[in-house]
Amino acid sequence: MARPESSHPTELELDILKILWQESPLPVRDVRARLESDAGRTLAHSSVITMLNIMHRKRYVKRRTVNNAFLFSPNVKKGSVAGQMMEDLLRRAFDGSATAMMLSLIESRDLDATELAELRQMINRKSKEQRR
Repeated sequence: MARPESSHPTELELDILKILWQESPLPVRDVRARLESDAGRTLAHSSVITMLNIMHRKRYVKRRTVNNAFLFSPNVKKGSVAGQMMEDLLRRAFDGSATAMMLSLIESRDLDATELAELRQMINRKSKEQRR
């Protein structure tokens, strides 16, 4: 029985998208090389082609032909994908409570002073927006 399609990218699809968000369009060989160097994934050329074709079918990437080779580019924005994944995590793990999710993140991570200051600034900005 086949695994049902995810509503957001799988781990490998996300690794490929991260590469394409940094630089695109890229041919399969360059995607494969970056998967190995950036993500530590050693995959056969045919496996990368298969994955990119699946991602094209899912509309995560677009492709065009240049000199008998496909060049791939992202067809989804990083912020959109991250937002969908965060919404899914929020709904599934925290029953929709953004407060519980943020508290869990803050408690489970060692945040440095810069990160804490950035969080405070964002909370203060959101508070001011609410008062308007």
